[in-house]
Amino acid sequence: MTSTLIIGGSGGLGSVIAEHFASRGDDVIVTSRDKARAETIAARIGGRTRGLALDLARPETISASLADMTQVDHLVITAVGQAANSLAQFSITDAVSAVTMKLVGYAETVRVLHDRFTPDASVVLFGGLAKERPYPGSTIVSTFNAGITGLVRTLAVEIAPHRVNALHPGLIGDSPKWRDVPDPPHSAQTPIGRLVSMAEIADATDFLLRNTGINAHDLHIDGGLLAT
Repeated sequence: MTSTLIIGGSGGLGSVIAEHFASRGDDVIVTSRDKARAETIAARIGGRTRGLALDLARPETISASLADMTQVDHLVITAVGQAANSLAQFSITDAVSAVTMKLVGYAETVRVLHDRFTPDASVVLFGGLAKERPYPGSTIVSTFNAGITGLVRTLAVEIAPHRVNALHPGLIGDSPKWRDVPDPPHSAQTPIGRLVSMAEIADATDFLLRNTGINAHDLHIDGGLLAT
């Protein structure tokens, strides 16, 4: 039985990714900072899905939170903290929390679970296109998403032969943030004429996990936006 752990799996995108793997029979674990929320999402997804409480913004608690995980075939970390934080109105508290969650929390999760990875286990860490396309207020978001590139490369060396890759989505048209927004940014700029979908992100995640030749790679799923 394949064990797939989705950190941040209670969110819109994370739950779609969890559904993708649950639909083919994987033993799926989804996490949220709130255990009740994680369990509610797990029950909605069904199958062998279960919920777990985990807070990436408190990396010192991650080891205890994952103590019951005995084996991991796939690890996907999607959790984000992307509140705008401009230099003009800079919040040090918000910046430290976001960077701690995205970089320290991601790294600590891989460290904690590494000795429980199966021989063919692989990891996908989520960044975002803001590392290539900054926008007003994205200073911290762009910085930690760029940091994911460095984290993936060093982890691929440190935990070899286990593979580690990054997925950097553009704006996702049917995500809770954008699905009700008329004419969202970038939709007219992409060569495919639309924003990417959550199903396409889930499929790309699956590709990075299963393709044994791809490692230490940044995969941009943006409908070709970076070419414009």
